[in-house]
Amino acid sequence: MQKVERNMMEPIGEVHLEESRFRLAKGMSKLQSKIETLFLKKGYIFLIIGFLLGRALILAQLTPFSLPFFAAVYLIRKDRAPIALFGLVAGAATLSFTDAVFTFGSVFLFLLLYKLTKKWIKNNLKVLPFYIFFTILIAKMLKALILSGNITMYEGMMTGVEAGLGLVLTFIFLQSIPLMTSSLRKQSLKTEEIVCLIIMLASVMTGTIGWTIYDLSVEHVMSRYLILIFSFVAGATVGSTVGVVTGLIFSLANVSSFYHMSLLAFSGLLGGLLKEGKKPGVALGLFIATLLIGMYGEGGGALSQTLTESAAAVLLFFLTPQSLTSRIAKHIPGTAEYSAEQQQYMRKMRDVTAQRVVQFSNVFEALSKSFSTLQVQDETVETDRDMDYFLSNVTEKTCQTCFKKDHCWTRNFNTTYDYMSEIMQEMDHNSGAVPQKLSRDWDKHCTRSKKVLEIMQQQLTYYQANRKLKKQVQESRRLVADQLLGVSEVMGDFAKEIQRERENHSKQEELILESLQDFGIHIEHVEIYSLEQGNVDIDMTIPYCQGHGECEKLIAPMLSDILKENIVVNSEECSTFPNGFCHVTFRSAKAFVVSTGVAHAAKDGDLVSGDSYSTIELSGGKFAIAISDGMGNGERAHSESRDTLLLLQQILQSGIEEKVAIKSVNSILSLRTTDEIFSTLDLAMIDLQNASTRFLKIGSTPSFIKRGSKVMKVQASNLPMGILQEFEVDVVGEQLKAGDLLIMMSDGVFEGPKHVENYDLWMKRKINELQTEDPQAIADLIMEEVIRSRGGSIEDDMTVVVAKIDHNIPKWASIPMGNYQKRA
Repeated sequence: MQKVERNMMEPIGEVHLEESRFRLAKGMSKLQSKIETLFLKKGYIFLIIGFLLGRALILAQLTPFSLPFFAAVYLIRKDRAPIALFGLVAGAATLSFTDAVFTFGSVFLFLLLYKLTKKWIKNNLKVLPFYIFFTILIAKMLKALILSGNITMYEGMMTGVEAGLGLVLTFIFLQSIPLMTSSLRKQSLKTEEIVCLIIMLASVMTGTIGWTIYDLSVEHVMSRYLILIFSFVAGATVGSTVGVVTGLIFSLANVSSFYHMSLLAFSGLLGGLLKEGKKPGVALGLFIATLLIGMYGEGGGALSQTLTESAAAVLLFFLTPQSLTSRIAKHIPGTAEYSAEQQQYMRKMRDVTAQRVVQFSNVFEALSKSFSTLQVQDETVETDRDMDYFLSNVTEKTCQTCFKKDHCWTRNFNTTYDYMSEIMQEMDHNSGAVPQKLSRDWDKHCTRSKKVLEIMQQQLTYYQANRKLKKQVQESRRLVADQLLGVSEVMGDFAKEIQRERENHSKQEELILESLQDFGIHIEHVEIYSLEQGNVDIDMTIPYCQGHGECEKLIAPMLSDILKENIVVNSEECSTFPNGFCHVTFRSAKAFVVSTGVAHAAKDGDLVSGDSYSTIELSGGKFAIAISDGMGNGERAHSESRDTLLLLQQILQSGIEEKVAIKSVNSILSLRTTDEIFSTLDLAMIDLQNASTRFLKIGSTPSFIKRGSKVMKVQASNLPMGILQEFEVDVVGEQLKAGDLLIMMSDGVFEGPKHVENYDLWMKRKINELQTEDPQAIADLIMEEVIRSRGGSIEDDMTVVVAKIDHNIPKWASIPMGNYQKRA
């Protein structure tokens, strides 16, 4: 008994739900693919549409749909025109045999007119509606003459109405047929295209008028199903539009269906408003509209039938796969699916652009490596090769005709080679002189010792020139390699910046919006681009504040408290009229701020100084201070120093590291002219987030940092720019603090004091004696002291730049926002 119970408790088998679900999804995908192939690719959708349009009526007697539909298919998909014609004739035959013959005859007449006039028509699309108009006009008149023998005024008017409807429907079908048949369409639908598509679908559904299933009207069920789909996909605007258009088409086809236009329009509006409730919400909107509009019907029986028809439409709606509604939504602007599709497209374009930039970066990096590889060679091998060339040139002019050639170069090769190598090296190092002992030994070894020394002296000049040229080429290669690597790094950083996606901050946007509005400030819109510490970027749209400074005085301090860092107004675009809006951008404030003062004077009081200076705030939170002193005085020196700073500024603003930037400027200055025109450069790069400073001094005078009663000197030893094509830049790093004063000057100021032996001590003493911390006042006082020391004369161009480092304290203190912290 226990054994039997044990067997009964053992599991019979396992149910693989995931596997079953996967198979079901795969089967549905295959079925969908087969349906698309059958209807779209093989064209059988034209058979169904043609059949329904062939039997569709307007005002119970007009059939304006058949010929426009055939003509549009004939022009767009000529290979599917026979299928469309068969469907139209079959649909017309369900009305009467006469209608089927008329439909076939009108198509035949259209083809005849089209073939006869084709060679005179350049643009068939523009002329096609008029073809339809005149074809329907002629065909209807011939039908009236054949059936009754004359044409009454009423028949003539109805013929004109049908021809006009045919003209309009041709435009609509030309717009809507490509939308229904193209499975590869990726573009969004325009408003006109959506309306045309709705009119065509409503026209197709009029072909179902009179069909019933279990006493349920097919046209009512299908029209309400169409409203449910578009309300769910596109919202109240499109839903109500679809309802009005569909109801209008139905009311033209059957006057008794006029009240359905109100039902469909109201259903579309309510369904769209309740779309946040997903499918149940949209279905509820249809039921509410059915109850409210159905009360105007013909008693309880009509209301119950209308509710049953709505229930059937809702059932079809719930059976509609989500993939179909998503595909429709992707083509309608304003939907979430459309936005996702657009974002995917933009993401793809961004990735392609970033990939191209990365490829260019890799190209420049590879070029840089190729130039660097050429430099990494064995210098010993290169030196031995040059020595061999040198000695071969000497022996060619001396030893080739000597009778002791075999004795020296065959029997005593090593001795001869060592002697000549040593002599060459001594000449190279001692300006052509050879030690006496080495000269006596060489005289004993060689019978033509004097001639060999003379030839070696001549060849040494070429050897030295060749060596100098090779060195310059290597230096140029090294410079080009550094420049290419710098460009590669900039492009690589740019590619990373492109690939940075904007994060979704919808929750934070709502919290900030609510917090500010709770405080009593009306905010129209908030958009957060970045909440990264030190790199906050927020855009806001607020009503016109009449210049009261709401953004700076209220909103920025509130954001500072919310985000726990100083936020300031970066840019503000105010409305030009009272009822408009202001667009404001808030960014993170820098931890430090730099205030500068400048004093400069030209030699002998001239108007043009050979010194130039620049203060530049760079991207990435850096502040650059630069002084350049051109060689000499006057216009040319000013041009050199100005060009140096302009080049440096443009290269630094491109994002290239400062050492590479200075080397690039140096190479340009040294290569662009053969004149001996040089310029110095004094550059200080201050990081505004932590106040760390890098000094790059090229032939410039020392700088000084004043911290309280302490004065520190900053100096480096580099030649002026333009003398050497290649040099190593000495970088001096200093950590500045709030309250520090940075004093930079040209040589006219530093070496300006008269009768002073130690310029460093004199300048430190004068700086230490300063009683003010205003940068401009300090610059003026130092300039005045130097000029006074020379008795009022200005014997060189003089420039002083003073920078003060301070904590960046916002003008308005932060305002506590406790409510935001609780909600967050």
